[in-house]
Amino acid sequence: MTGLHAFQQTAVGADVLRVVSEVRADQPLWLTLLRTPVSLFVPAVDLSVWGGLPRLFLAFALAELLFGRARTLVVAYAVTLAGTLGARVMIALGPDRLGLPGSAAHAVDTGASAAIVGLFAWTAVVLRAPVLFVVAVVPTVIGSFADPGLAGREHLVAVAVAVLLGVVPYREWVVRRGVAPSVVSGR
Repeated sequence: MTGLHAFQQTAVGADVLRVVSEVRADQPLWLTLLRTPVSLFVPAVDLSVWGGLPRLFLAFALAELLFGRARTLVVAYAVTLAGTLGARVMIALGPDRLGLPGSAAHAVDTGASAAIVGLFAWTAVVLRAPVLFVVAVVPTVIGSFADPGLAGREHLVAVAVAVLLGVVPYREWVVRRGVAPSVVSGR
């Protein structure tokens, strides 16, 4: 992730990463589905190295350490894709029906930030860790309501999907596997 961020700061790197990872609602759906997995690991161009990259690293590292690489990547992809597809639906609805204006279709998708907030939300729900949720998720949710643009809406969708993923199938998996049993079972 840090390497991609550094590569993105060069002229060639910016062009290459734009072609392989930039997701927008005005693209064909097949292209969005093709680019979304790469977009998970490409931080926003304007992201400060010390502001966002540690959160990106921590979200992925914590989830991978607790739940494994495969589950982490599946959840990260699911919440990011849900945000992306949710944005398409909101743009189709239009601003009159609690949607987004058509101009939002040309904005670059959230990519890694939706995965970050989604992974933190999912981890907090699965482990029943309200402090993690309050510290890592609530500021993003508040920011999404304060600035209800494309990124904010995608973050809200990502959190909602992450909470659902955490409540429904993974709680049972955690209890069966014995990961943090005292936290999950409430003992």
